[in-house]
Amino acid sequence: MAAAPVPATAAEIATLIDMVSRELILELRRPVRIAVSGAQGCGKTTACKAFAAANPRTAHFSLDDIYLATAERKALAANVHPLFKVRGPPGTHDLELGKRTLAKLKDARAQDVVQLPRFDKLADHRVPAAEWPAFKGTANVVLVDGWCMGATPEPIEALEMPVNDLELDEDEAAVWRTHANAQLETTYADFFGRFDLFIHIAAPSFDVVPQWRLEQEATLRGLALDKVPPEVKTNIGRFVQYYERITRHMLAGGRRAEWVVRLGEDRSILGIDGPLA
Repeated sequence: MAAAPVPATAAEIATLIDMVSRELILELRRPVRIAVSGAQGCGKTTACKAFAAANPRTAHFSLDDIYLATAERKALAANVHPLFKVRGPPGTHDLELGKRTLAKLKDARAQDVVQLPRFDKLADHRVPAAEWPAFKGTANVVLVDGWCMGATPEPIEALEMPVNDLELDEDEAAVWRTHANAQLETTYADFFGRFDLFIHIAAPSFDVVPQWRLEQEATLRGLALDKVPPEVKTNIGRFVQYYERITRHMLAGGRRAEWVVRLGEDRSILGIDGPLA
């Protein structure tokens, strides 16, 4: 079966990844680690997969692939705040798994095999390790995409005002968002510090994210957009609120990004900003 065509925007972003990775390898004279961030549904994973498919010495996995297991998130919800039962915000990822994977890829030689983690979003659990894809040899590029890769913490005072109904009604004392913010300042900053370069795919505003996430869900389920059940649409409206604060913060500049790809509402590229642009 022929591979599905890569959307034009994803192809352009893959071309950007190719350019910056080549420049970085020449500059650093070693394999490089590149992170790609952006709001849900912006096409970051599609672009990274396209680049990896065209460049076999690229090892790619997503921040989504290292979610904590359901039981671990339930424990976090019980011990810190109930909202941590839902995957996505800082604090719900197994960063130790991510760091171990990066370390194994760094040390791998021609004969070595590194298993790349995978998470089944529909089933909401990590794929059994025996079924993870295997990367053999030394990677010239390690590529990790994730919605909040490179996000910086907000000032404490910014956390006082809720940004949506979820925070207003279910995080009245700001415990959930304060804990997530603290994770960005500590464990996530440590993980992000292991990368050489960040590319951010910037939505025109947060307002487009619910629609983009709906389209993403339709694709994940193999459904036409108008066939997505109403209850799924309702759930998405709630789900994106978990991501809203940090997404808005990143769009306002609260992120590390050497390169920024600016998208329109239709995901077309309006411009690319960076040192070589």
